Amino acid sequence: MTAFPMAAVAATWSCSLIQLEQSFYAQPALTLAQALIGKVIARRVRRKVFHARIVETEAYVGSHDLACHASKGRTNRTEVMFGPAGRAYVYLIYGVYDMFNIVAGEVDDPQAVLIRAAEPLNGWSADLSGPGKLTRALKISRADNGVALTSDRLHLLDDPADRPQIVATPRIGIDYAREWKHELLRFLDPTSKALSSRSGLSSTPR
Repeated sequence: MTAFPMAAVAATWSCSLIQLEQSFYAQPALTLAQALIGKVIARRVRRKVFHARIVETEAYVGSHDLACHASKGRTNRTEVMFGPAGRAYVYLIYGVYDMFNIVAGEVDDPQAVLIRAAEPLNGWSADLSGPGKLTRALKISRADNGVALTSDRLHLLDDPADRPQIVATPRIGIDYAREWKHELLRFLDPTSKALSSRSGLSSTPR
């Protein structure tokens, strides 16, 4: 059996993936959050590219969604959500963690999908089992806010062979959102060991 260097294997694997175009993101956050499970983040840091498979997302479906930042109105922070789909919305919480979201839907209809967890690929070792851990490991920060996800430094790939099982559960940490805290707007691959939480896994698969 011929042994191949890890870099060569990674290059061959990545060539089989398809970069997602901007039009992919121009769908409602509810739909996009499910479609993103199994997709691959490609993050370039200097000369290195890191890949991670998305396993957990949350949908924020518009200004009527009390858990969505846009429910407070249009502000400097939320401005990117009112723009075109397929851009990064990155914000700081607790003064410590950057959160990586993907703008969804149509212009002036503020929707986004939070990327909550992912699995590192190609022999890269990292803990991506939470939105803050994910951004820290991938070096995604507020400097990336507004970046188009078709850019060389940050984009997503489709693996046609990946057909994940998807489970829907309530979102996490939004008790302030009244009736919206019960909506099944968190989506995950229940087979993954990288989930931020395994709560709600008794919910009905999609």
